[in-house]
Amino acid sequence: MSLETSPQPARPAIAAGNAAVRETFPFDDTRDLDDARRGFLGTAEDPLIRDSSGAVVWDLDAYGFLAQDCPDTANPSLWRQSRLCVEHGLFEVVEGIYQVRGFDLSNMTVVEGSRGVLVIDPLLSAETAAAALTLYRSHRGDRPVTGVLYTHSHADHFGGVRGVVTEAELEAGIPVLAPRGFVAHAVSENVYAGTAMARRAAYMYGAALAKGPRGQIGAGLGPTTSTGALGMVPPTHDITETGQSEIVDGIRMVFQLTPGTEAPAELNIHFPDHAALCMAENATHNLHNLLTLRGAEVRDPHAWADYLTEAIDLFAEGSDIAFASHHWPVVGRDRVVEFLSEQRDLYAYLHDQTLRMINEGLTPLEIAERMEMPPGLERAWHTHGYYGSVSHNTKAVYQKYLGWFDGNPAHLWEHPPAEAAERYVEFMGGADEVVRRARESFEEGDFRWVAQVVNHVVFARPDHEEARALQADALEQLGYGCENGPWRNFYLMGAHELRHGPVGTPTVTSSPDVLRALDLDQLFAALAIRVDGPKCWDADITIRWNVDGGRQHTQRLRNGVMVHIRGTGPAAGEPDAEVTLEEQSLREVLLGATTTDDLVAEGRARTTGNPGRITELFSYLANPNPNFTIVTP
Repeated sequence: MSLETSPQPARPAIAAGNAAVRETFPFDDTRDLDDARRGFLGTAEDPLIRDSSGAVVWDLDAYGFLAQDCPDTANPSLWRQSRLCVEHGLFEVVEGIYQVRGFDLSNMTVVEGSRGVLVIDPLLSAETAAAALTLYRSHRGDRPVTGVLYTHSHADHFGGVRGVVTEAELEAGIPVLAPRGFVAHAVSENVYAGTAMARRAAYMYGAALAKGPRGQIGAGLGPTTSTGALGMVPPTHDITETGQSEIVDGIRMVFQLTPGTEAPAELNIHFPDHAALCMAENATHNLHNLLTLRGAEVRDPHAWADYLTEAIDLFAEGSDIAFASHHWPVVGRDRVVEFLSEQRDLYAYLHDQTLRMINEGLTPLEIAERMEMPPGLERAWHTHGYYGSVSHNTKAVYQKYLGWFDGNPAHLWEHPPAEAAERYVEFMGGADEVVRRARESFEEGDFRWVAQVVNHVVFARPDHEEARALQADALEQLGYGCENGPWRNFYLMGAHELRHGPVGTPTVTSSPDVLRALDLDQLFAALAIRVDGPKCWDADITIRWNVDGGRQHTQRLRNGVMVHIRGTGPAAGEPDAEVTLEEQSLREVLLGATTTDDLVAEGRARTTGNPGRITELFSYLANPNPNFTIVTP
């Protein structure tokens, strides 16, 4: 049998489902398109944004195909959303506030002050942020950057900061504002589980997929992630409470802290002199994630809804426009209140109804299948699951309150995937028989079942080419039918990797800037995560680091656990070796940039005791794998 290994057309069941979407929703409503194009001033002449080596990190023309009518291989609702997200260029929000949209996953906002500009959320990459600022200056003049503000702790809102400010400007005292807890959450998210998150983000955003009607068409929240250099400049000014006011370069701002909503550290901003409200990522033109598919802490939809109510009470009467760090503004005071109220109701409904069904004894899968949204919310385009979904958000609520276990003891101690797959395939008559019957299901259009059952064959017999090809075809069809951008990308990335092998991690967020922002406690904690426990069960090593200024840090490895102890108290014990050095040198050792032996040779450290124990300690660290498999064992 000749196996197809390239993208397939949409099968009749998927084409019919997508056609039904066209008949269900008001595609003739052009208000969002009008808002997305409102205030357009121009865009970049060169559509290609490159890094210092000449590699393309962003292509403004990559999504030109979205101007065509939606094909059968895409959900028309997602196609519409993606078309809106790729309106790129510089836009005037109100006089004095501008946004560059379509230059990355997120928007960059520029607010004009007395002497220069305040840059809010400088995108993910330095290259795209620099291009965005260049575009702004080409229309509004070469104004200096006089302040930077991060609305929250996700990398697409701070990673491009090196593209808008220089080291000299930072040393001159440019203020960098952020919500309380920003650094701790920004660095921990991108370091502790950063390797796994970045690898899964390759699926979520589909940055390695070909752009086109059978490939990546967007991520719902924006087009995709850029692939340039990510940095971070730690904030110099913390926003610590709701109602706090700050003036930067003559720009008056009033803040609302919203921790635990879309990010663990986040804030909204009101500009009273502009009657404008920045909602960060707390109210965008989609249902957001309560648990993002790349992985993160579970978000609190109850608190999220309450903060949206608070935002209405605090700022609605003084806001003629609301804009955010993604998508396009909402214009008009009544529309702003309606928008925020519907967004509030969206998260409150998911929270409350999931809990109602939890207390009726339903499991996560049962709740996800049963949950229906109110017609009033379903009619609003901005409540659709382009980025988060009702299905995986209800499971997130369940996880928040009850964890991973659904209460059925049969699920308490299941075999892991590969071992379970061997048994399933044997029970079902062998790999060839499973594939034969699954192909019948494929022809019947039951792609969801095909993906579920053929996954067992792939995990039991990863070299079974026909199973891999059929699984790829089934995942692809599921992707074609998705209204949710990350779901489509996950399905299509799964198909791509089954056909061509792993693509790795296109966008890496644990950059040198992020690593430098870790404090010593976080650096020691990051090392502890890398300890290969079974390899060092019998090791018992204590190393003391004497850092400039008389500070002492002790590392104790025992029972496969690396513990960091400040000082020399009873928990620290007696060291096998001591190292005296400056903090910067210690940071280099902990980051793996040098060794204590090298530091001693360079005259930058001195050791006492048994220095070989230091080498042994670090030998027990394992390196994370950014290319781990996902759709194969």
